[in-house]
Amino acid sequence: MAETLRLAVAVIGNVASVSLYAAPIVTFKRVIRKKSTEEFSCVPYIIGLLNCLLFTWYGLPVVSYKWENFPLVTVNGVGIVLEFSYVLIYFWYSSSKGKVKVAMIALPVLLVFGAIALASSFAFPDHRHRKNLVGSVGLGVSIAMYASPLIVMKKVIQTKSVEFMPLPLSLCSFLASLLWLTYGLLIRDIFVAGPSVIGTPLGILQLVLHCKYWKRKVIIEEPNKVDLVVHKGISLENLDLEKGGLEKGNLEKNVTSS
Repeated sequence: MAETLRLAVAVIGNVASVSLYAAPIVTFKRVIRKKSTEEFSCVPYIIGLLNCLLFTWYGLPVVSYKWENFPLVTVNGVGIVLEFSYVLIYFWYSSSKGKVKVAMIALPVLLVFGAIALASSFAFPDHRHRKNLVGSVGLGVSIAMYASPLIVMKKVIQTKSVEFMPLPLSLCSFLASLLWLTYGLLIRDIFVAGPSVIGTPLGILQLVLHCKYWKRKVIIEEPNKVDLVVHKGISLENLDLEKGGLEKGNLEKNVTSS
């Protein structure tokens, strides 16, 4: 019964996590359509890539005992493909300065993963020590991944708009963290459950912000049409008066000509 429950939670957790990794597709369709990264940040996707690399490695028999953590390999393997694609798209459509920023973050991340993979393969003789090394680093990176939306949440609070915090991403983040927290507790693995202790409340906070600010985009955009006119020193009222004055002047001109 316990094994069946763990398997069920793992399967649902895989579905939720794949949905989480796939959620930014909406964002990157917009990036491709506009040929601009706008105000989106590349940091969450690079951290997400490192997280997937580490936990795929953690789940492989090199680190874990046989295939005891196979669910981690399947979901994070898909995550590697998707997160790497997002980083490439972001790099392609970012400015020259943005490309430098992506390279300066992504290259050290890949070097860190390579160093950990080599160390865990050759420097430690047994699975327990390898799991402690990879799991500890993965735990820290996962917490950073779940905490990275704090930058976006700060922007949401400042602008009172959720435009740059897509709802599908927030919802999938909450569900995935909740399910992996449950799975980690069931298999008694702190490295699997630990990140979700941070991720679950942060997911709830994102959903709260969506509930509070989801209508604000319309309220912000409409007055801007007026602002464009007022900022030029002309109000809508003055435009109407000037239009009326022109029409009156034309009428008087026609009467005089007659």
